[in-house]
Parts: sequence; structure tokens; C-alpha cells
Amino acid sequence: MPRGYLLALVAAVLCFEAAATAGEFNYGDAVDLSFLYLEAQRSGKLPADRRVKWRGDSGLKDGLAQGVNLVGGYYDAGDNVKFGLPMAFVTTILSWGAIDFKKEITDLNHMDKALKAIKWGTDYLIKAHPERNVLWAQVGDGASDHFCWQRPEDMSTPRTAYKLDESHPGSDLAGETAAALAAASIAFKTYNSSYSDLLLVHAKELFTFADTFRGLYDDSIPCAADFYSSSGYWDELLWAAAWLFRATGDEYYLKYTVDKAVSFGGTGWAMKEFSWDNKYAGVQVLLTKVLLEGRAAAYESTLKQYQAKADYFACACLQKNDGFNINKTPGGLMYVREWNNMQYASAAAFLMAVYSVYLSDANAKLTCPDGVFEPKELLNFAQSQADYILGKNPNSISYLIGYGSKFPQKLHHRGSSIASIFSDPSPIGCVQGFDFWYHRPQGNPNVLHGALVGGPDKNDRFDDDRSEYEQTEPTLTACAPLLGLFSKLQSSVNGYRIPGSRGNPPPVKPEEKSPNANAPVPVGAPVEFIHTITSTWMVSKESYYRHQVKIKNTSGKPISDLKLRLENLSGPIWGLSPTQQKGIYELPPWLRLLQPGSECVFIYIQEGPQAKVTVSSYH
Repeated sequence: MPRGYLLALVAAVLCFEAAATAGEFNYGDAVDLSFLYLEAQRSGKLPADRRVKWRGDSGLKDGLAQGVNLVGGYYDAGDNVKFGLPMAFVTTILSWGAIDFKKEITDLNHMDKALKAIKWGTDYLIKAHPERNVLWAQVGDGASDHFCWQRPEDMSTPRTAYKLDESHPGSDLAGETAAALAAASIAFKTYNSSYSDLLLVHAKELFTFADTFRGLYDDSIPCAADFYSSSGYWDELLWAAAWLFRATGDEYYLKYTVDKAVSFGGTGWAMKEFSWDNKYAGVQVLLTKVLLEGRAAAYESTLKQYQAKADYFACACLQKNDGFNINKTPGGLMYVREWNNMQYASAAAFLMAVYSVYLSDANAKLTCPDGVFEPKELLNFAQSQADYILGKNPNSISYLIGYGSKFPQKLHHRGSSIASIFSDPSPIGCVQGFDFWYHRPQGNPNVLHGALVGGPDKNDRFDDDRSEYEQTEPTLTACAPLLGLFSKLQSSVNGYRIPGSRGNPPPVKPEEKSPNANAPVPVGAPVEFIHTITSTWMVSKESYYRHQVKIKNTSGKPISDLKLRLENLSGPIWGLSPTQQKGIYELPPWLRLLQPGSECVFIYIQEGPQAKVTVSSYH
């Protein structure tokens, strides 16, 4: 083995073993929590294998009064309204993560969850587009919904559906939906080509609708303005065109972004925000990728102008922009607005992680007014925001619910704050919910795992109070960027980046039992270990294996605080958390209780023989 290669491997192992210094948090655990939050926000008929057991079916008659099937989709935040603009943006960002961090998500064994999360959104968006120039934009009314405090399973508020058409345009929402479906078509292309093709058909039609019949969606649907008011639609049209170019390779869409670059502000607006309402920075980064890949051709001059604005955003995040930087709290969190500020921090961190990859792949650097910086610096910023979220902040609290031992308990969230319909099936009335649940001083009865709350104020102050909705209400738009972001960080910071392994994931062979799959379990052990090799690949004549270990409770009774001893482990591990004792690992916080007959899985990658797994302790 070449000496340099050996040193790289040793360094990778040391980085993993010293996770407390290189990466203080297990981002892999945070990824799985984030998926749980998305599952808790689902509307419609829930699958039988749902993991969020306190949620039930809801909104099963959505669209019925208007003669259209609008069952499904996601609730946007702590209420029970389905707002089209944030839902479409969330779908775009989930898809972007699944595309650009495909390897990282696959290595974490989460691609199936990612595609299911995307599809829960795209299935609804397809239903919402029943005709070429019709898009159903919203179900429910925010004003009436906010007068009630009810579980989604008990909703008694009007489920009015609102649509866009030729007489009632909404280029912002139609454009964002086109972007979402185009991005999703890329994510599904290698997994379900027919579904990918269907998504692309809808995306193209919606882009034409958005561009032909121009207008703001909240002018057509005034009741949306108090909740998700749009600042304009030019960015969404550029955003949709950029995604359609990436999905199709059709020069028509690239030319659109070039022709409209000046008039639509694509090369004019320099941004310090990326959000559900403002896509300019996202457009600029996407089009910079085209330039960096050498595909600009006749459009190089304009794409360089897009790159200049992408660099402005990145330099502002790094505080290297000649004073024109993003605002930060004293503790280091990006601060944009009072209401749900975390959504801006998570989106910016995600975009910086993406841009760092584009620059790195092109062997390029970031040029700022205050210096020239390696792509790693962008990822460092992304990590700083992720670490703040997970607990590295002045309050030493995790703003991601369920992560760590200290996190907010009184979320501004209807379903989480009221007893589950399965434990208290009596209907909760509109006002009754306020009287008995909203105003109670206790924490929420249902833990909303993976929710990212609005977060602290500009001085890092946080009040864990249900009535402080600016700080304690979680949103889809804050959560969606975390899936790609945490996956990238787990790989690059805590992970085990094998030299030469970047690019497509190794080919997965049919599952084969490892030689010691049926190794004896110590007498009296409460669990059975089933060890499987799910993938193998070669790097410089060395074989690497992806090991999956299934833990099954065979004791006949619940077991808690299960701790495992892993010997001869030399690679990264996902699905277990390290303890203070060397070589001892425990299950994630949401799996501390393992019911009889239930199973869970952890994964590790290494060369050579498998690790030895035994039970260290349990209760």
C-alpha cells in the first residue's frame, strides 16, 4: 500500500475516533431525526408502517368541495394549513439534497427515506396541477385556522381550497412548483424513470403557465398574504428555468436565464438571504455550477455575472465581504428576521455546503474582497450553523427536538401539544384546545422529533414558551435543508472519506451474510445480532465493506439503555452514538427503549474483518 494512502487512511480513522474535537456532533443521528419531523407533518392517509405513532389520518376530504382530490401533502408548521409556496420550496430543497449529496445520503442508508419524503410532496403537487393552466395553491385558511387550537385529526375549520388559473395568476408559486418537480425528476431518474418523466411533464407545463400568465400568487389569493407574502416572482421564474435546464439539458432554459438575467435581477441582486421567498442566491449558485463545469459556451459572460453574485453571498456568510456581511448573533448564528430565524440559517448553511462542493469539484477557490478562500471554508461556515443548532451555543441547548438531552419542550405546534388521538380519542374543540392544551404550563405530550424550532433572538436569548411562536414554532422550510446538510457533514467531518471514493456510490451487490453472521451471542444476552455485508468496493487494491448489523430484541420484554461494545472497529459508524467509555456505544435517544421483537439497525464501513459486537449493559 502506498505510504501516502496509508497515512490518509490513518488520518481518517483518527479523525473519526477524535470526533469530539473534529466534529462534536453525530450528524447522522440528526439526519434520521429530521426525517421523523417530515413524517409528523404529513397530511392525508398515513401509511401503516408510519414511525410517528401519535399521528393519525387527517384532511381526507381536502378538495372534495371543489371537485378535486387534494388529499396528502404537508402541513407547513405548527398549524393545519397546506400552503403551496413553502411546500414546493421544501420539495425543491429535499430534492437538491438527494441529488448533490446522493452518495452521502446513500452511505447513511437514508435514500429510501429521502425519496419517500420527496414523493409525499410531489404526489400532492401533481394532484394540485390537474390542468395545464390550473394550480391549486392552498388548502385551509390561515386566519380561521389560527383561531383554533386542534389536532389535525380533529380539524373543524373550513378546508377551502384556492387555485391559480389564467385569470388568477401566480408566477411565483407556479414557478416554484415547476422547480420542485424538475428537481424531483432528477432525484428519481435512476430509481423510478417513469415517475421522473411524469414529474418533468408537469414541471414544463407549470413553467409555461408561470411565464405566460404573470402575477403574484397572493394577489390572486389574498388570504395567503398574511402568512407567506411573496416579494416577487422574477426569482422563481429564473429558479424554475435553471432547474429545468439541469433536468433536461435543453438550452432553451439556459438561454432564458441569460436573456432575463438583467431584467429579472438575476445578475443584479446581490443577496444575503436564501429562503422560500427569495431564491436569487440559489439561482446564482446553480448557474455558477454550469460555468464551473465548462458548459457556459456563448453564455460565459453572463454566467460569470451570476457567479459574482453567488460569490457575494458566500463572502457575506464568511464575513469577508468588505463589511457587507450577514448579521450574526453574539453566539455565531446567522440572523435575518425575528420570526423563525432558523430557517434562514439552515438554508444558508445548506447552500454554502452545496457551493463548496461545486468549487471543490472544479478545483476553484472563492475570491472575496477580503481574500481568497478554499472551498473548505464554506463548509466550515455550514458546520458552524449546524453545530449551533445542535447545541454549540450560549444556551447549550439543541434547537433540534430530540437531539441530545436538552431541547425545547413547549413547542408552538398543535399536534405535538395535544394528547394523541390514540390515547385520547375524544374530539378536541376549537376553543377547548386553547383552554386545556395551549395554555398549560407543562411540556408537549408528544415529542416532535427532528423539528427545528424558530430559535433565539438576535442576542441568543430563547424563551421556551408555547406562546412565543417566533421562537418555538418549527417549520418545514427550516427542516428541509438539514437533511442534505447533516448528511454532507457526517461524511466530511465525522465520516470516513476513502480516497478516490467520491462520485457514484459503490455498486451494491446482493446481500451476503458475513462469515461470522451467526456468531454465538453470550448466554443471557437480550438481543440477537444479524450481521450482513450490503456493499463492497475496491480502492488501490484494498477491499472495503459496508456492514449492516440488525439488533433484534429476543428477550420477550422491553429493554432500555442498551449499550454495545464494538471491538476491531476502524471505520465510521452510523445509527449508534459513542459514550464516554472507549469502544462503548448506545442507541440514539429516540430508540432508548427497544420493545420485544422489535429491531433496529446500525451501519459501519471498514476494510478487512468485521467488528466484534457484544452487549455491554442494559436494563
